[in-house]
Amino acid sequence: MTHVHFIGIGGSGLSAIARLLQESGYKVTGSDRALSPFAESLQSDGVTVLVGHDSRNIAGADMVIRSSAISDDNPEVEAAKQAGIPVYKRADFLSQLMSGKTGIAVAGTHGKTTTTAMIAWTLYAMNRDPSFIVGGTLNNLKSNARAGRGNPFVIEADEYDRMFLGLKPQIEVVTNLEHDHPDCYPTFDDMRSAFQAFVDLLPVDGTLIVCAEDEGALGLLSYARKKGLNAISYHVQSELTITSPQWMQARSLKANDRGGFDFTAMTNMGGESAAMVDVSLQVPGRHNVLNALATLSVIASLGLSLQEAANALGEFSGTGRRFEIRGEKNGVTVIDDYAHHPTEIRATLAGAKARYPNRRIWAVWQPHTYSRTQALFLEFSRAFADADEALVTEIYASREARQEFSSAEVVSAMPHPSARYSGSLEKTTEYLLKNLRTGDVLLVLSAGDADRISAEVLQRF
Repeated sequence: MTHVHFIGIGGSGLSAIARLLQESGYKVTGSDRALSPFAESLQSDGVTVLVGHDSRNIAGADMVIRSSAISDDNPEVEAAKQAGIPVYKRADFLSQLMSGKTGIAVAGTHGKTTTTAMIAWTLYAMNRDPSFIVGGTLNNLKSNARAGRGNPFVIEADEYDRMFLGLKPQIEVVTNLEHDHPDCYPTFDDMRSAFQAFVDLLPVDGTLIVCAEDEGALGLLSYARKKGLNAISYHVQSELTITSPQWMQARSLKANDRGGFDFTAMTNMGGESAAMVDVSLQVPGRHNVLNALATLSVIASLGLSLQEAANALGEFSGTGRRFEIRGEKNGVTVIDDYAHHPTEIRATLAGAKARYPNRRIWAVWQPHTYSRTQALFLEFSRAFADADEALVTEIYASREARQEFSSAEVVSAMPHPSARYSGSLEKTTEYLLKNLRTGDVLLVLSAGDADRISAEVLQRF
């Protein structure tokens, strides 16, 4: 039995690969500096997860896979190299997992986790038994990965560290393309070049699916068509001109009593006349209508039933930390969301306002990395219009060294009448406990550890 050891196994990306390999019959071990929920879930399923990094942790391993956040001087990396054990990053290994499958890779600055989860769940509900790797836990299946026996392999294509360039997709979805990860892509041109290289991975009979409402994604559509690739665009019906020979669009959007939108999806794929199917989502926000259209475009490109897909989408209940309702206490609804880019924040708050039109919405934002906060300073300062109250915590440094720059500077540039810098997570929690009242909605926006605020408020309120 092949023994694979993961360094940084608690992250969403590596934990998913670890789970898939364990389900495929590999012996899996791993280490991380702390036990994340992903790592704890693996532990409960029999994977040995060690806290801390030590050269002895790799004993018996046939290969080592490390997170992008793990440096070359990590003691486990050094020990593996000295012992002649191959050390891979995710990008080096993922193509092996996808071999012999129909790879469906979902990329984009925002929305890729939910869209990947939607596609995986829809194929699962349609009895296609897909394999999948998602950057969050599917609420319907209580897992972020699965080793299926069917032909489809659905994977979230992470652009950070150019991981997605190690994939072997047959179908690619690009939800949008905006500048992000300035520590990896100093300019938007750098990021666009990486996405063009991602499109270059498609075989001659491959398919690119893009959101026609996003300028960056549309640029990739033009790039793919010049290469002679099959292209599909999707959008909500508007004055928008159809931009590809094949298209999927949503019509007659209407908020429903499930918290999402009802709409009619129409496409010209599958025949000479347009096909229509009604969809009723329970996940909130117009952005999830677009994610559902991307899913239906994948289903249509595979030649599968749109009606079955629409039924499955109606059952989709989201992913962890993507508008995840953590609970309600004393009439206050507490929600976690992973939004950490201005466009994501605006979309999430718009979804909250549509779902809770008559309630006061509190947005607590924990900025993620100094480089992103500074590079998108102006965009962040204008992203909170749909929040009634906005609190901004200290910056979550993540992989970066601590700097003198403070998120208080962003708050000082905000035109929002009720925005304030709240400092530490502890101070933010105390402020909320003193000021929340019955009927409020608390939305914690964080890709870091600010979800602790949600747990603390629910416990103490």
